[in-house]
Amino acid sequence: MQRYSEITQKQTREIVLLKGKPCAWGQCSFCDYIDDNETDESLCNAVNQEVLAKVTGKYHALEVINSGSIFELPRDSLDTIKRILREKDIRTLFVESHWSYRHRLQEMRDFFGVPMIFKCGIETFDDHFRNQVLRKGIVFSSPEEVSRYFQSICLMVGIQGQTRDMIARDIDILLRYFPFGCVNIYNNNSTPIRRDDELVDWFEKEYRFLEDNPCIDVLFENTDFGVGGTCVD
Repeated sequence: MQRYSEITQKQTREIVLLKGKPCAWGQCSFCDYIDDNETDESLCNAVNQEVLAKVTGKYHALEVINSGSIFELPRDSLDTIKRILREKDIRTLFVESHWSYRHRLQEMRDFFGVPMIFKCGIETFDDHFRNQVLRKGIVFSSPEEVSRYFQSICLMVGIQGQTRDMIARDIDILLRYFPFGCVNIYNNNSTPIRRDDELVDWFEKEYRFLEDNPCIDVLFENTDFGVGGTCVD
């Protein structure tokens, strides 16, 4: 499991994949990332201390991810992140959070004391597909409501059952309402959710221009950020 890397193509930053407590939602039909979660906080902290020690601050920006939300990291790990931000002169922090924590985001801003970019895995703005197929547990009234809380969203592309129109609408909303975003091309994993290769081929051709957008990350593999892999901890 690779847990430290540098993102040098867009929004240059260091990135760490930390080990967190079980995802508070944990019901997404396509997700097996939660296999990396751990109930033993001492083990989480030991792994996270080792990973965070690699952060240099060279880009003054850091992204912290775990198999869940930033709120599910143990307090000792959060304290270490806060110390690293100060010691390494990190001025921007990217983190992920489930929609259910949207009313608590200011707590993290107050705790870390640096400008933060909150990312949320919306996956799609098609409510039926998001909640009935992907089981995200995310209900909102409009894209504007999401943008009031999150500066960046993650979309997922290339799942059987998606359509070109759904994806086109999702990308349009991303570009219209959010300053940052990440588009994840779906790859088969241990869940029953399957990839639609024809849809992926269409997306790659139709939306290749996104690769030139400095604020949109397009991940063709789960490990394109340089972190992840097989969980062996």
